[in-house]
Parts: sequence; structure tokens; C-alpha cells
Amino acid sequence: MSPRHSAMPSGLAQVVSLVWRSAPGHLLGHLALTAAGVAIPIATVWLTKLIVDELASRPSWDLLWPPAAGLALAGLLGAGIPLAGRYLVAEADRRTALNAQDELFAALGRLTGLARFEDPPFLDRLRLAQQSAASPVRIVESVLGLGRSVLTGLGLLGSVTVISPLVTVVVLVSGLPMLLVELRLARQRASMMRDISPAQRREMFYGELLGSGNAAKEVRLLGLGGFLRGRMRAELELSNTAQRAMDRREFAMQSALVSLSALVSGFGLIWVIVLVTSGRGTAGDVALLIGALGGVQGALAGAVAATAGAHHQLLTFGHYLAVIHAGPDLPEPATPRRLTGLRRGIELRDVWFRYSDEHPWILRGVNLSIPHGGSVALVGLNGSGKSTLVKLLCRFYDPVRGTILWDGSDIRDVPPEELRARIGAVFQDFVNYDFSAADNIAVGDLTARGDLPRIESAGRQAGVHDALRSLPRGYGTLLTRMYFGLADRDDDSTGVVLSGGQWQRIALARAFLRADRDLMILDEPSAGLDAEAEHDVHARLREIRAGRTSLLISHRLGAVRDADLIAVLSDGMIVERGRHADLMAAGGTYRRLFTLQASGYAAAQYSQR
Repeated sequence: MSPRHSAMPSGLAQVVSLVWRSAPGHLLGHLALTAAGVAIPIATVWLTKLIVDELASRPSWDLLWPPAAGLALAGLLGAGIPLAGRYLVAEADRRTALNAQDELFAALGRLTGLARFEDPPFLDRLRLAQQSAASPVRIVESVLGLGRSVLTGLGLLGSVTVISPLVTVVVLVSGLPMLLVELRLARQRASMMRDISPAQRREMFYGELLGSGNAAKEVRLLGLGGFLRGRMRAELELSNTAQRAMDRREFAMQSALVSLSALVSGFGLIWVIVLVTSGRGTAGDVALLIGALGGVQGALAGAVAATAGAHHQLLTFGHYLAVIHAGPDLPEPATPRRLTGLRRGIELRDVWFRYSDEHPWILRGVNLSIPHGGSVALVGLNGSGKSTLVKLLCRFYDPVRGTILWDGSDIRDVPPEELRARIGAVFQDFVNYDFSAADNIAVGDLTARGDLPRIESAGRQAGVHDALRSLPRGYGTLLTRMYFGLADRDDDSTGVVLSGGQWQRIALARAFLRADRDLMILDEPSAGLDAEAEHDVHARLREIRAGRTSLLISHRLGAVRDADLIAVLSDGMIVERGRHADLMAAGGTYRRLFTLQASGYAAAQYSQR
């Protein structure tokens, strides 16, 4: 048995455990309804036989009304049980999906690094896991449906056996190929869904570009609509081709199975008619056989479909289990060390890094010290490794070789959450949350939620306070137009869209909430700002960085000239280091880059005169 198939019983046990924890009463109710659903078809065919036999003889009302009343009751229960079952399943599904989604994202929260979130196969698995977590009760429903179909089929087969053991044998033999074919189709469909997952993800990407407000300006200015639609259509056609081939295969195989089922039913009916005409049966036997054969075929089809469905759903649920049971993405220290407040500084010793063995080296033997209380600036061309170095300092990745020391302690020996609690940062690709202005700042330090004076103080430090206070609801204004009701869609107070520069200052305000941390990382903190705003932001940052340990990354070299140490990163290596005056005197890479920028500014100023 393959590992995938041997893991399925374990997966089923975990599904049942999840449903039981989420909705035990609803699960027990569904079990009771399933048991009742088994008895009804069997009772129906026998009651029908009794009524037909009585009608074929000298009918007596005293003998007819009990089976007739029983048949009516069976019909009433047969109509009502599915309704009650759908309600119980729907409510259990809601409760279970809530817990499943929570457990899934709790597991994602335990992934402390970034490697898996930048890994396409993992993202494909995550998407399938989210789909499975949305309705895990379907698996239990399929298993209960399988049990109901099997028990009902066995009961009806027992009824057929009373009349003709030969027909029972023929029905059983015909059921085996149906089961094997459906199981094979289920495996093929699960494999097909896994294969087309990358194409579906790319299709979603193109669809988001076409329908997203973030990309709308550029898509329209550059006339990319047709190009993106073409690519989205190509990905969709790729998915459709695979699914169409699967549907055709299913249609062909299931058509053959339906034909086999019809032949078996026809044989059984003819055989019993022969028995009755030869005096070895009654008219009630014919009625029972017609009802039983129809019920057996239906139960057999239901069992096969439920088996295939449960098999497919368990294969998909395996992605969910793989995510929630995934081990740590960063090695956990055997004996974690506690961090003390930074006293000496941070040191990178011979740090090498690449994202995989197939990728080129991003950092190659970096040695750098960030002294306590000192400001270090990191400069270099795009792709030189600056942002990667920031990821290593925050321990989103570990160096492939070399160490990063915090007061002499390897940060791999420190729990990541403890390390990050001591770091404040503004990332170049900061997030615009669809929250209120107050919450957009408070995410920098959640202890500030509800503390409006503290949030406003951070807003003042970032130079965005006046802009936020003037919004329709002040700091309580929603900074998005994504969410609003039809009744207030024209009310500006339901949401406001800020400019890029204002969002940049909100990201800075988050960092100011963490200004008391041991290390402040500023990765292009003034990107996208105009010259006046840039000057203002760096003046504010100089105040907040004074006497604090900080790492500043910027392409604007004029903003880093006051740093205690400037390190020039090129091709993954530090090629120069020193203060601004020393590097200018050395006449190396830094001077060349600084002179280029300065001459550009001078030319711009001259052209404006």
C-alpha cells in the first residue's frame, strides 16, 4: 500500500475528530438519521410485497391497512429525513469549517520564516488546503452515505436472496467493476486537480490584475487589458482542457457502468417473471424484486459514488493535514537563549546566503558590525543583497553559512518571536491594511490599540497627524473603499483612499510606536516621497535614531551621509565601509554613486531656473 493510501484511515480519523470537537450533537443526530435511512427502503419493499400479495388474493381491509399505513409512514419519513439531514450537515459544516480555518491559519502563524510563503508548490498546497478546510464535513457525510448505501444494499440484497440467490450473485459480481472504476476515476481527478493548480493560480493572478484598483492605472495607461486577458484565457483554457479530458473519461466509463447496471436489472426482472409464471413465486415477489433491484442499484451507485467522493476528498484533505502538521520552517534551538537588552551590538560574521542550491549566492561572506547606539547605513545597487540582509537580521531566513550575533549570542539560539519583539522596522514593501487609520498605525504595536493619545503621538512624529485628523471620522476613518453597504456607498465617511506618500508616513508611524526597541531597521523609509517630504521624514528619523541602534537602507545617498558607518554592498559583498567623508576621499564606488546622484540633482535644479 502506498504512503498516500495508508495515510487515508489516519486522515479520516482526524476529520471525524475535527467534526466531533466542533459539532458533536449534530454528528450524533446525523448518525441517527443515517440509521433510519437504512431501514426505510427495506421496509418499503416488504410492505409493498405484502400489499400486492393481499390484493392479488381476496383482499381484506383488516389485512391491508397496517402495511398501507406503514408504507405511508415510510414515505413521510423518507421525505423528512433528507430535510433534517441537510440542516444538520449545514450547521455542522459551518461550525467545523470555522475551527478548520482557525487551525489552518494558526498553523501558518507557527511558520516563523518566509521560505514556504515564497515557495510556489507550498502556495499551491495551501490553496487546496483552504478549499478543503471550507467544508470538511463533506468527508464525514460521504462516509456516512457510504455506510447507509452499503447497509441498505445488503438489506435489499437479503430480500432478493429470499426470492432468487442467483440474481443476488449477479448483482454482487456486477458491483465490483463499478467500485474499481470509480476509485480509479477519483484518483485521476485528484491528480488532475493537483496538476492544474499552478495554472489556476496564474489565472487568479491575471484576474486580480484586471480587476484590482491597485493595477488599474497602469493597466489602462499601457493598454495591457487585452494582453492580460489573453494570458488569463490561455491559463483558463489549459485548466479547461485537462478538466474536459477528465469529464470525457468519466462520461465514457460511467456510461458503460450504467449499461451494465441496466442489463443486470433486466436479467433479474426476466428471471423472476419466469419463476412466477412457472408457479414458483407470487405477484408480490415481482413487486419486491422490482423495488429491491432498483434500491440495490441505487444503493450500489450511491456506495460507489460515496466511496469515490470520500477518496477524492480525503486526498484533498491531505493537503490540509500536511499544512497544519508541517514542521517548523526554521530550526528550533534545543536550549533557547533569552535575549537581554542590546549592550554591545550586532555582528554578521562571514554570512553567505542563497534561497536554494539552484539559486545564485545573494550574500557572499558579509562581515558587518552594528554597534550599540550607532547608526549604520547600507547602500548599493538594486539586487546587491540589501533587503536579503534585512530578512536575515529579522530571522525570516537563516544564513547558509556564517553567523549573526546579538551581543555575542547566535540569533538561531533565540526564539524568533523574542528576537522580533526587540526590532522596529519600516519595510520597503509595507502593507496597506483595509483598517481604520488608528488600527493601521496600531498594528505596529498592538498594545497601542485603543490608546488614541499614543497613536496620535506616533502620527505626529511621522508627520501624518493633521492629514488623519482632518478625515471625515478622524483616526476612526476606514482607509479603504473596499467595504461599504449600498445604503452608504456615497458617504465619504465610510472609507477614504490615501495617497502613496500618506501611506508611507503611516508605515513610519508604526515604526515610531516601536521606537523604544533595541534595533530599528529602515528599509527605504522615504521611497515614493517628494523631495520636501523626504527631507522632512529623514529629519524626523534622525531625531528618533539619535543614540539608538539603527540600520538604514536607502538609494538616496544624501539621506545616509550622517550615519556613523556607511557600508557599500556590491554583488553580495561589502566592498567599502566608513563615514561619508572617508568614502568620498577614497574615490571608490560610494563616491561614484554619490557624485552621479548629486550631479543629477544639480542638473534638475539648473533646468528649473
